[in-house]
Amino acid sequence: MNSIVLQNPIDMHIHLRQDSMLESVLPYTSKHFSAALAMPNLNPPLMDCNSVLNYKNDILNIEGDSGYFVPIMSLYISDNLSIEELHKASKNGIKILKLYPKGSTTNSSNGVSEVLSKHLLSLLDEAQKLSMILSIHGESSGFSMQREKEFLEVFEELATSFPKLKIIIEHLSDRHSIESIHKYKNLFGTITLHHMLLTLDDILGGKLNPFVFCKPIVKTPADRDAILETALSGDCKISFGSDSAPHTIKAKYDGAAGIFSSPILLEALCSIFAKYDKLDNLQNFISLNAQEIYDMQFPFTKKITLSRESFIFGDKIPTHDGEMKVFMGEHNLDYKVCKIDID
Repeated sequence: MNSIVLQNPIDMHIHLRQDSMLESVLPYTSKHFSAALAMPNLNPPLMDCNSVLNYKNDILNIEGDSGYFVPIMSLYISDNLSIEELHKASKNGIKILKLYPKGSTTNSSNGVSEVLSKHLLSLLDEAQKLSMILSIHGESSGFSMQREKEFLEVFEELATSFPKLKIIIEHLSDRHSIESIHKYKNLFGTITLHHMLLTLDDILGGKLNPFVFCKPIVKTPADRDAILETALSGDCKISFGSDSAPHTIKAKYDGAAGIFSSPILLEALCSIFAKYDKLDNLQNFISLNAQEIYDMQFPFTKKITLSRESFIFGDKIPTHDGEMKVFMGEHNLDYKVCKIDID
């Protein structure tokens, strides 16, 4: 296929950071995507409705008044989140709750200390009544390669206890998570570009490579292959979420977890889906599934045309905070964005 048109691409899991870093990275998403789910694990985290709305304004102020990019906001669940704050968030259009087990990833020290506590279960019961969506960074505190698999027991208990609450397993990294998603009607998942491509060998099979260190950690070839196959299939229970997580090169050498992929996402995804002759499924993965799962509608259509031609973005970008390494930035990709139309 010499060209492809993607309509309203959506990134259902992205870290846009804040302040000067937000200014640096937001344009890579807002230019090519119609919407993106901004993660709330800032410093400090977005643990109340007002802070979420203020962050949304920060994003919109940088984006300008084009109206062709929708920041989707989420509320960080802490042990102190109240039902009253839950109702306030719902009334203000915030319908996604983000749960981080305490200490599980970047800026998660304010996360939930006991996932199945009486307080949290009462919050989720109310969230179910409000038709909110629960997105979870699902990892236990065990051995790093087993954390997601061990956490599946929690997902399955929540899915059973709250059958009308949509629950998202964020950034699938373990093939067993795919099996769980298909066991429960209300359980869904997001898949990243890097979990489709990488294994632990890419981090430490040769020289240590900190630039592909992320959480949840990439795992075995069997896990990678199952995740890639699921993404390529256009599975209706899966949507795309990049988990693009910008850190400076210095921070990566200091051990920060996260892979920055925003500048090359559409080009890389087209190249991968074309390689496996699955371009017909890319629209589902990049947009239609998310619209159905998260009940989203757009007052516009952003059409991104990509042509089959060589594209190399470059391996680094400068920011106010220091240079950042771009995942696959030095790769010669097979597709390039050549046109953007708005209807």
